[in-house]
Amino acid sequence: MATLPVHVVPNVKVDRIAGEHAGAIKIKLRAPAIEGKANGALIQLLADRLKIPAREIILARGQKSRAKLIRIDNLTEDEIRQRLL
Repeated sequence: MATLPVHVVPNVKVDRIAGEHAGAIKIKLRAPAIEGKANGALIQLLADRLKIPAREIILARGQKSRAKLIRIDNLTEDEIRQRLL
């Protein structure tokens, strides 16, 4: 199990991983930051990129913030960063 700090930027033109921001992985999402749409899009994007089921990704902190803490089962932080960056 690994925890991963993520900085989310909603309402952009294309979903993408945009590098790092203050030690967190910066992710830009097309989804708006209303009614949990950006959180759902974030989990789906991570599941697709990491090639794991979405149920293994948990939003541990930051449900209403751009700064989020993601918990991912069955992968280490190094494995996650290698697959995303």
